[in-house]
Amino acid sequence: MSACSSVYNVVSIAGSDPSGGAGIQADLKAFSAHGTYGMSVVTALTAQSTRGVTGVHGVPAEFVTHQMETLFADAPVHAVKIGMLGTAETTEAVADALTRHALPRVVVDPVMVAKSGDRLLEASATEALRKVLLPRADLVTPNLPEAADLLGCEEAADLAGMRDQAYRLLELGPRQVLVKGGHLEGPESIDVLVSRDADPVEFTAPRVATRNTHGTGCTLSSSIAALLPQRPDTASAVADAKAYLTEALRRADEIDAGGGQGPVHHFHRWW
Repeated sequence: MSACSSVYNVVSIAGSDPSGGAGIQADLKAFSAHGTYGMSVVTALTAQSTRGVTGVHGVPAEFVTHQMETLFADAPVHAVKIGMLGTAETTEAVADALTRHALPRVVVDPVMVAKSGDRLLEASATEALRKVLLPRADLVTPNLPEAADLLGCEEAADLAGMRDQAYRLLELGPRQVLVKGGHLEGPESIDVLVSRDADPVEFTAPRVATRNTHGTGCTLSSSIAALLPQRPDTASAVADAKAYLTEALRRADEIDAGGGQGPVHHFHRWW
């Protein structure tokens, strides 16, 4: 941070969700909820609501680069959250910018398929995600379907399988991997954090009974990105982010944003 500012700047590189529950809109809310200043680079426009995605209009990779170059030449960046990229060309452009600008604390949420089942990452882009982006990530945060997609295998069915897949993802190059177990059954939601130089850490929270889970992955990863500059280590940031998301889920039914899977309550601490 500069001498005149006590606020960290966090940038979201992701797609837009007009319903406000996921994507850049969710990221900016989470950044604000954790006391950071949010900035954004738009990679795609979507037509979606709580009921699903009806259209995706990708931003050309050249203009994604234009956005990044304009922003990074002016503003200090203290953490980055990367979400929906859509295409191999955009994935490569983002990876190149991360390297050239030496951006710190890069959290990659490999957005591949929406909760509605709509695919948000072209199949051809998965290889680019594996080869050029994950090696530049400080943390990657896949859910079980995303971890399986990245590894080309079946979804993990238990905690041991999650831990195994997390270590296999670590071999693709990121510094740390957080595999989220929200898709498993049971009264608790368990996530597993692994790294090369520490024992695995498990994070457990009560499973919240609500259909309003739109944007949970975006919200968790952006919360972690916002907290990383403010916490002593990744495990501490993940623990605080998971606690925040759990309460946002518990209070989610207070918001009526549509008739399908609604958003979590990003501002539950204030409203």
